[in-house]
Parts: sequence; C-alpha cells; structure tokens
Amino acid sequence: MQSTDLGNKESGKIWHRKPSPATRDGIIVNIIHNTSDYHPKVLRFLNVAFDGTGDCLIAGDHQGNIYVFDLYGNRFNLVQRTAQACTALAFNLRRKSEFLVALADYSVKCFDTVTKELVSWMRGHESSVFSISVHASGKYAITTSSDTAQLWDLDTFQRKRKLNILQSVGIQKVFFLPLSNTILSCFKDNSIFAWECDTLFCKYQLPAPPESSSILYKVFAVTRDGRILAAGGKSNHLHLWCLEARQLFRIIQMPTKVRAIRHLEFLPDSFDAGSNQVLGVLSQDGIMRFINIQTCKLLFEIGSLDEGISSSAISPHGRYIASIMENGSLNIYSVQALTQEINKPPPPLVKVIEDLPKNKLSSSDLKRKVTSGRVQQPAKSRESKIQTRILKQDLTGDFESKKNELPDGLNKKRLQILLKGYGEYPTKYRMFIWRSLLQLPENHTAFSSLIDKGTHVAFLNLQKKYPIKSRKLLRVLQRTLSALAHWSVIFSDTPYLPLLAFPFVKLFQNNQLICFEVIATLIINWCQHWFEYFPNPPINILSMIENVLAFHDKELLQHFIDHDITSQLYAWPLLETVFSEVLTREEWLKLFDNIFSNHPSFLLMTVVAYNMCSRAPLLNCNLKDDFEFFFHHRNNLDINVVIRQVYHLMETTPTDIHPDSMLNVFVALTKGQYPVFNQYPKFIVDYQTQEQERIRNDELDYLRERQTVEDMQAKVDQQRVEDEAWYQKQELLRQAEETRREMLLQEEEKMIQQRQRLAAVKRQLKVKEMHLQDAARRRFLKLQQDQREMELRRLDDEIGRKNLTENQEAVAKEMRADADAYRRKVDLEEHMFHKLIEAGETQSQKTQKVIKENLAKAEQACLNTDWQIQSLHKQKCDDLQRNKCYQEVAKLLRENRRKEIEIINAMVEEEAKKWKEAEGKELRLRSAKKASALSDASRKWFLKQEINAAVEHAENPCHKEEPRFQNEQEDLSCLPRTSQLNDSSEMDPSTQISLNRRAVEWDTTGQNLIEKVRNLRQRLTARARHRCQTPHLLAA
Repeated sequence: MQSTDLGNKESGKIWHRKPSPATRDGIIVNIIHNTSDYHPKVLRFLNVAFDGTGDCLIAGDHQGNIYVFDLYGNRFNLVQRTAQACTALAFNLRRKSEFLVALADYSVKCFDTVTKELVSWMRGHESSVFSISVHASGKYAITTSSDTAQLWDLDTFQRKRKLNILQSVGIQKVFFLPLSNTILSCFKDNSIFAWECDTLFCKYQLPAPPESSSILYKVFAVTRDGRILAAGGKSNHLHLWCLEARQLFRIIQMPTKVRAIRHLEFLPDSFDAGSNQVLGVLSQDGIMRFINIQTCKLLFEIGSLDEGISSSAISPHGRYIASIMENGSLNIYSVQALTQEINKPPPPLVKVIEDLPKNKLSSSDLKRKVTSGRVQQPAKSRESKIQTRILKQDLTGDFESKKNELPDGLNKKRLQILLKGYGEYPTKYRMFIWRSLLQLPENHTAFSSLIDKGTHVAFLNLQKKYPIKSRKLLRVLQRTLSALAHWSVIFSDTPYLPLLAFPFVKLFQNNQLICFEVIATLIINWCQHWFEYFPNPPINILSMIENVLAFHDKELLQHFIDHDITSQLYAWPLLETVFSEVLTREEWLKLFDNIFSNHPSFLLMTVVAYNMCSRAPLLNCNLKDDFEFFFHHRNNLDINVVIRQVYHLMETTPTDIHPDSMLNVFVALTKGQYPVFNQYPKFIVDYQTQEQERIRNDELDYLRERQTVEDMQAKVDQQRVEDEAWYQKQELLRQAEETRREMLLQEEEKMIQQRQRLAAVKRQLKVKEMHLQDAARRRFLKLQQDQREMELRRLDDEIGRKNLTENQEAVAKEMRADADAYRRKVDLEEHMFHKLIEAGETQSQKTQKVIKENLAKAEQACLNTDWQIQSLHKQKCDDLQRNKCYQEVAKLLRENRRKEIEIINAMVEEEAKKWKEAEGKELRLRSAKKASALSDASRKWFLKQEINAAVEHAENPCHKEEPRFQNEQEDLSCLPRTSQLNDSSEMDPSTQISLNRRAVEWDTTGQNLIEKVRNLRQRLTARARHRCQTPHLLAA
C-alpha cells in the first residue's frame, strides 16, 4: 500500500510508482495531510465526492483546504482555501470544472477548479448543511439542513423553492432520484414523499413499514435506475422499497455485530443498466460491507476495527471507492481488486478420480473427456466400472445442466427462448447478457500489459485514414487496435480490422477492457478460418456462403454470375464491417443479440439471408457500381425478416454444406492470460512483417536523407537570402550615400548663394545706414547752425535796443559792416566745419572698410568651421540689428521732422520780431565787436586743433582720444584774457559792462558748441571701436 503526505504542497503526484492494490484490502493509495509547522499536526479530511466521469474526486479537510485528485492523470491540486470546515461537497455539476461546498457558516459556495475563483455565494440556511444533491442534468441542486431544504437554480444561483416543515418533524434527507425528474424527501417520522421537480407536485407517498420491523430511517440509497430504495437506521435491518410498486418488498438482516447503519451506497456496474445489485453498508464498527441484495450474500468488505471508516463515496462507473477513515486520512480502493476473488471462473467440469493405491492405476486411466454430454468409460475392473457408472450418471446430468449455464446465474437456453419471443434482449440488460454469453474473463493485468506497450506502429497515423470527429473515440479505437496488434502480429497488417472493431469501440468506449475482449472473442469464434488465405479475403468462408446461397436461391446466384459479381463483392463487405455499414444502431444491436446467442455459423447464414431478403433490388441491378453501392450503404430492409430467414436457413440447410460442420463450437477466452492466436499462414505474415520492416527502415532512411537534404537546402536558401539581403543592404547604403552627397552639394550651393545674398543685403544695409547717418548728421548740423543764427539775431536785437538812443545811424552802419564781416566769418567757419565733417566721413569710410575686411575674414573662418550654426546666428543677429536700426532711424526721422516743424514755426515768429528789433540790435552789435574778435581767435584755434585731430584719427582710428580732450580743455582754459581786459578798459563803463556780459555769453556759447562737437566725436569713435570689436566676437 502506497501512502502520500500532502504536506504544504499545492500540487503533485498522488502515487510515485504504478499502484498494484492487493486482493486482501484493495487499497490503491492512502492520502494523509500533515502540516510541517513547528508543532506538526494532522489535518482531518471530512468530506469527499466524485465528479461525473468517476476519474476525479474532491476532498475537504477541517481547516477548509479543498483538494482535487485526478486518478487518471495521477495529480492532485489545492483549488481553494475556505478557512472554515466544509460540511458537504458536490462535484457533478453541468460545468465540469465547478463544485459546490457547504461551509460551517451555513452558506453554500460555488468555486471553479481551473481559475480557483469564487463563482457564486448562496445563503439562506439557518443551520449546518449536511447534504447536497445535484440533478442529473446538472441544472438544479438541493441543499438540506436539519430544519429546511432549498432548491437552487445553478444557472442563475438563485433559490427556486424552499421546503419548510414543522419544528417537531425534522428532515433526514432530500435528494434527486438518479436519471429522473423526481425529488425524494425523507423525514424523521419515517414518512417519504416523491415530488415532481418542475411543478413540485406530490406524486406519491410510501406507506409506513410494518410494525414488526419498524425502524427509524437515518440513511438512504437509490439504485442507478431509480427503482429500488434502500433505507436503514439504528438497527441491523435493511428495508428495500420498490418505488415503481411503492411497497416494501424485502427486509435484509445484517450480521448480529451490526447494530446501526451509518451510510448506504449502491455499487454501480457497467453491465447492469442501472439496476445495481451490490449495496455497500457502513456500520457503527467502521466496516463497510458489500452485499448482493438478490442473493443476500456478503461479497467483500473494507475497513477494520483498528482502521474504521467514517464516510465513503463510490465513483459513478464503479471502479473506485473513496473512504474517509476515522483517523482523518483518505483511502482510495480498487473495486476490481476487491472483486477479483468473486469473479473467478467456475471449476472445470471434468474431475480426475484416483483409485485406491492397491490398484495402482495411473491418473491417465481415470481421466475422461466430456463431449456432448457423453463420457467415455474405462474398462479396467468391475470396481472401476461401478465407479465410472456412478461418474457417468453424475457427469451426464451435471454436463447437461451446466452446458447452458452462464456466469452471473444466467442460462443460455432461457436466454434463447427469451430472444425468440421478443426478438432482442432488454436494452438495460443487453451489455450484462453479452458479457455472460461471451464469458469474458476480464483479465485486467494481461490487458494492462498490452496497453502499456503503447500505440502500435501500424496505427500511428490512423486518423489520416479514418478521420473520426470525436478525439476520444479515435483514441479508444487506436488503443484497442494497438492492443490487438500486440496480442497477435497478423492484426497489425489486417486492413479491415478498424472496420470490424469500430462498432464495438463505439459501443464500449467507456470500458476498453470489455471492448477488447468482445472483439477478441468475436475474432476467435465468429472469424474462424478468416486468416488462412491472408492477405487475401477468406476464400473458404466465402465459398461456404456461396454454396448455401446456391442451394437456397440459384436464381440470385446466377444473376451475380451473369454480371461478374463474386462473393468478395456481395458477402465480404458485410463480413468485414460486421453489417455496421448497412444497419442502424438498433438493428445492429438486435442482430448481434442473435449472433452472440447462437453457433458461430449464424454470422455466415446472416450474409446469405441478407442477400436473399434483398433479392428484388439486387435482381434489378446490372452495374457493378450499383452492387458496390448496395452493399456499402443502408437499405430499406426489415431486420426482423432477415433474422427469421437466418433461423430458417440454419434449420433447412443440408449438413454437407452447413457451415456449422466446418466451424468449431464457441470457445471463451482463458482466464488470466489471453490465448495464443496463430490461425494464419505464419510464413506470409512473417515475410510481410519483414518486408514492412524493411520498407519502414528504408522509408526512415529515405526520410532521414530527405530531411538532411531539406536541411541543407534550407541552409543554402537561408544563406542565399542572407547574401541577397546583404547585397541589397550594400546597394541601399551606396544609394543613400550618393543621395546624401548630392544633398550636401545642393546644400553647399544653397549656402553659398545664401551667403552671397546675405553679403549683398548687408552691403546694402550698410550703405543705407551710412546714408541715414549722413542725413541725420547734416540735419543736426543745420539745426545747430540755425540755432546759432537765431542766437546771434537775438543778441543783435538786444544790442540794438540798448544803443538805440546813441548814434543809431553810425552804429547801424558799423553793425551792418560787422554783420557782413560776421557772415563772412560764419561762412568760413561753416566751410571749416564741413571740412571737419568730410574728414570724419572719410575716416568713417576707411574705418568701415577695415572693419568690412576684418569681418569678411572672420566670417570666412567661422563659416569654414561651422557654417550652419553661424548662418543661423548671423541671420538672427542681422534681423535684430536691422529691426533696431530701422526703429532708430524711423525714430530720428520722426524727431527731426517734428523739430523741423517747430524750428520753422519758431523762425517765422522770430522773423517778425527780429525785423522790429533789427535797428536796436545793430547798435549793440557794434559795441560787442571787440569781444567777438577774441572769440573769433579762440574759434580759429579750436578749428585748427579739431582738423589736426581728425587727420590723426583717420591715420589711427582705434587710438584712444581721451587724453587729447583733456589737453584741449587745459589749453582752452589757458588762453590769454589780457586782450579782453585791455579792450574793455578802453571803452566807457556802460559799454564795457555790456561787452563784458556779451563776452561771457559768447564764451559760454563757444564752450557749449565745443562740448557738443566733442560728444559727437566721442559717439563716432565709440561706434567705430564697436565695429572693430565685432569681428573678434563673431570669431570667438
């Protein structure tokens, strides 16, 4: 017995080596759950339930851990942690991955085993739920507690109905009847009601049990077909109710050591069609006993007094029993291992009787063969003759009685009488009767050894030749054919074997062992002599069919001969497909009820009968294609007529051509190991096997070589593709390089043109700027000149007003002479000043030329290093500078226009005034003659100094001029003033005061003029210096 500890693992294998349960206990594996904490403890399992397939079960412990155990895939997974104990489980819902669990908080939850998520949460109970029953369709569920039962819709998880009862009457159990739409409710007062699920209409109530054996029902179980109800309680009596007749039909008394029954469950069987005969009874001592409710015999038991069982569940197909032990562990039992002793074959009919030692007879002298009810008698002595007569009398009667006896208590004669009366066996008992008629040994070990060899090479590509839609059916067919090929070599080369096996595989796809043994029994008995002419069709069998057809219907045979139709066309298609192509499922089952119940020759007679019953359409066929179509498709034919014709042929066919004289009687498969099948030409099969092996090896070599060539071709193609890609990449790179080179050349040409245009624009801007500066300077000088003239006129007016009374005429003459001299002097000064301006302009032009040359060199150097950045920078700077210059020039122009308007207006006003004051000013100008002479000398000296400075500045434009300005001021301050004093002393006091004041004013005016000229020169010098520094900044 293997033991598995789940520990803290969430998934893993259930067993680590192939389980081999012993016959004594039948335990496949024992599952325990111990924690690996600091203080380890055992987590007890509380509930267990199987899914609809029977290969998976779900179990929950008292801490709320729920595990799924896949017995077919040998895996377990932790699917949920509910953190509270579960009181009931259900795993047979319509959605196969979902399960229901009732928890200690009186709620019921639905989880998904794949996503491990909560699907729904159902509440409504006020006490613990101890039972969950799911409808056969999986659409509804009933949850039962001690005070109420609730019906749930599992599509919407909404409560549909609720059963409320009186507090004095408790609920024992409410559940669905299997494969039915009926709900059975059992109460603590032994009342049992049946309800319709859809309408909840009460169908019936079972009567009360007799008072002599009345017990309080605690536990219940129903057979798969829903006909028998078993009930038990605190007693060793079991009550069996027939739900169809609604009466108690049997009371079974358990052994005396059974005092109370804790659990009941029927053991399903694949061949009982739901009418289960074996009932599992769990008693108070922890032992679960399995009894036959018909024979009332104890078959086997599980559990013991030391290792008792607390609850149990049986898989729907009856292969496994999952029991929760009293120690909290989980045991999984194999029903096959537990029933192995029960299913042993009966003892042989012939016994060997040994004589007394004094006669010294050998055992061979006492053996007798029993054939057809007669036993040969040894002729030794009188005593031995007496013994043999007794043996003959016993054996003859025993042989006649046992000849028709079948396993499971059936009788072949009675079955044949039943078959002739009804034409077929009952659907629910058909599989059970077939198993008994064929006497299947159910050699699990031998079949497992054949399955373990894997898929045979001949059937690896079975899906290509037979594309079956159902993957499960294809897999079962492949396994069954592989097992047959491993059993006998000839079946790997038999082309019609899939056609022969397919109807049985489809019928027994849920029980592969039975499927294999039925096909093997069919081949051994009903396919006798089929393989003697292998690989050709069985000519001997076809000859038998042709002989029988010739005897009973010569006209039909002659029609076949006239149209060149052989038995390989009208008989062999029916045999190799065992009529599955021409009959429906129900017709085929009815036919094989008769075939399995009669001599193996019945199958050959069926072929003849099918042709004879179809003689009318066959006689109308003239083409070979029509015949082929007829024997490969279903036809409008009554199978009951065919079966009656077969029985007629079996009785009326002469013995010399009857197939039963050439075919052996039925022989069942041997128990334990399957018999050796060698009824075929071994040398042909061996030769074919060798040839096929050689062809297979050649094909493998060819495939390997082709694979190598394909790999090489793939590598060559890949290399060629890589080379082409590399060349294309290089070509693209070359084209891209040429494109970039052309783009660079175009960009360079564009930049050269832009630089040329930029230089031209800059030159134009410089010229415009110079013109604007020149015009501004001229306007400014004209403005200064006008202001000085206005000042002179004002002075003249003042002088004229003061000397108006004295010598107006003389003074007027003198003043006119002085004015003329003054005008000449002013013209001379203007001429000298224009020369100064021209010298400044010449200096400015030279400076600009030098600046342009330096700027061009700097720009060329900068453009050679980073022409793109420089062009953007220069464009931005030029735009800003142009905007600034335009704004300044516009401002100056507006200011000049405003001042010109103001000067014109002032001059017009002053002209009117000056004509009035002209006479007075002439007198005052004469008195200021000597003072103006002094100022004339100073101005001449200043103009000479300015001309010299301009010449020096033109020769060196970047030289600093501040010290020279200081020297000029010092020189001006050091001019001799003695002449002024001497001249003033020669005048009269009033004239001297006026002249002194005038001299001071003239000095102030001259100094202001000098200061303005000096400021103008400083601005020009600063601008020139800034232009000299600009190329260096750009170069940096």
